[in-house]
Amino acid sequence: MAQKELIMPKMGESIMEATILKWLKKEGDTVSVDEAVLEIATDKVDSEVPSPFAGTLTKILFKEGDVVQIGKAIAILDGDGSVTTKTAAPEPAVKTEVVVETPKVVAPVVQTEVPVVAGDRFYSPLVLNIAREEGISMAELERIPGTGKDNRVTKGDILNYVQNRGAGTTQAPVEQQAPVTQTKTEEPVIVKTASVSGNVEIREMDRMRKLIADHMVMSKRVSPHVTSYVEVDMTPIVEWRNRIKGKFEQREGQKITYTPIFIEAIAKAIKDFPGINISVDGNNIIYKKDINIGMAAALPSGNLIVPVIKNADRMNMVGLTMVVNDLANRARANKLKPEEIQDGTFTLTNVGSFGSLMGTPIINQPQVAIMAVGAIKKRPVVLETTQGDVIAIRHMMFMSMSYDHRVVDGMLGGSFLKRVADYLEGFDTEREL
Repeated sequence: MAQKELIMPKMGESIMEATILKWLKKEGDTVSVDEAVLEIATDKVDSEVPSPFAGTLTKILFKEGDVVQIGKAIAILDGDGSVTTKTAAPEPAVKTEVVVETPKVVAPVVQTEVPVVAGDRFYSPLVLNIAREEGISMAELERIPGTGKDNRVTKGDILNYVQNRGAGTTQAPVEQQAPVTQTKTEEPVIVKTASVSGNVEIREMDRMRKLIADHMVMSKRVSPHVTSYVEVDMTPIVEWRNRIKGKFEQREGQKITYTPIFIEAIAKAIKDFPGINISVDGNNIIYKKDINIGMAAALPSGNLIVPVIKNADRMNMVGLTMVVNDLANRARANKLKPEEIQDGTFTLTNVGSFGSLMGTPIINQPQVAIMAVGAIKKRPVVLETTQGDVIAIRHMMFMSMSYDHRVVDGMLGGSFLKRVADYLEGFDTEREL
């Protein structure tokens, strides 16, 4: 029998670790090819990990709740094939995994973000990266209380420390205190809490909401947000959709929504303004050749997830509709695959689906822009005609875009947003699907 390792898969461009939520198989169970073995979670998605080969699960290397590095062996299976003997530590596999999959973006990180063990504490690449960006020394990092396994400092711990550190509620860094030869009693970290008096009910955030909260705080901390707005006359599109939706559903078995229309216009505008389709790596700007548009989808739990339409610029309206509907349906059923929430280069969120007229969305890192479309409402509007100005009832929609002002200035952000509006208002109402 050949011994094979089940490896923690890479879950996204910036994901360096994942949490084991639940083992679906136990030691001694038989596993088929592509059969789910366990459930894992990152700050982007919950996902099942299938086995790439068949065999018997002989050893589980990590227990539920453990945080495991990407590329590390998490279980051993016995199956057909040549025997492989595991004698070396798994760290080299992590480096190989990262470099092979995203050499341009991640390779520099491998040199500076290798997991570190200081004393008895393990520091993940993500924690070390945040510490470096915030100017936190290793001595100061060692003093941060950890809530993870074996008092490990989690992403939430260091982000909470950074927030309180900036507010002056935590002890000053070691470098700013008395010499290390002088004994000093450490003060506890002070965390402000909300008042719980009165008629209240306290519920702890679920795991996904905690991760979303951390991601949103990180985004606001990393990127200086600016938001621009335009108003779009959606009347031609509304009338076109009303005309073709019945025939389209009868022919394709699918409903056509406004989302694929928005995505088509965004993809066209990105080709006109490629400076929107970028990410930032230190002082380097990474221009993305693929146009992969994420669409924020609401889950039954109230949380959000962002499945990605890959190469959206290469699809026609029918193809976009099929992909959008499929991803939205499987997102609500928690059936998305890891690769379907990875590698987005721009994000669209439809705040209008909840009745909002407009919104100021938070950038989905490491992207540099996110667009929000509001509710489509009938309103009286002044139109310019050859016979003079008239007031007419039109289907109007506000559209906003938040962008990273480090690399996207007002001219680029405003011009891109206006170009999307122009494509929507210039929609060909004679097109057939």
